[in-house]
Amino acid sequence: MLPRVRRLASLVPCVPSVRSVRVTPVASLVPLALAGLVALAPGASAATPGAEPATALTVTVSDPSGSVPSATYELRCAPAGGTHPRAAEACDRLGVLDRDGADPFAPVPAGRMCTQIYGGPATAHITGTWRGRAVDAAFDRRNGCETARWHALVPVLPSLG
Repeated sequence: MLPRVRRLASLVPCVPSVRSVRVTPVASLVPLALAGLVALAPGASAATPGAEPATALTVTVSDPSGSVPSATYELRCAPAGGTHPRAAEACDRLGVLDRDGADPFAPVPAGRMCTQIYGGPATAHITGTWRGRAVDAAFDRRNGCETARWHALVPVLPSLG
């Protein structure tokens, strides 16, 4: 047992003594912690710590089949508003996708294998800003991947069944 104690004792010089530890009051760390959070938040601005970055989108839907009326809506989040008929639900959906780490406006990756099931002639175009970053995304339902991408954004985009 004695050799083991000696090995442990040889490690003690690596640990700082209580006298060499500097204690910083918690209150002085709060501004540093807030600054760090602002710096880590995607799209955050140092001028508005704690404020959610802007979301202001224009959603244009066109459906020659008449399944849904063709229209253009404005969608704002935090707080939810605009002319979108389901603004609060649409903002909630974007929030869920954001928490999951998904980019709801990302195109289908090149080379992805997709079912060749046509979902209909509806198209949509979303422009504006989401969480402070520019958005310019087109949506259609030409195959299974594009239809799934559309469905992932319901109710931002209308449900087409």
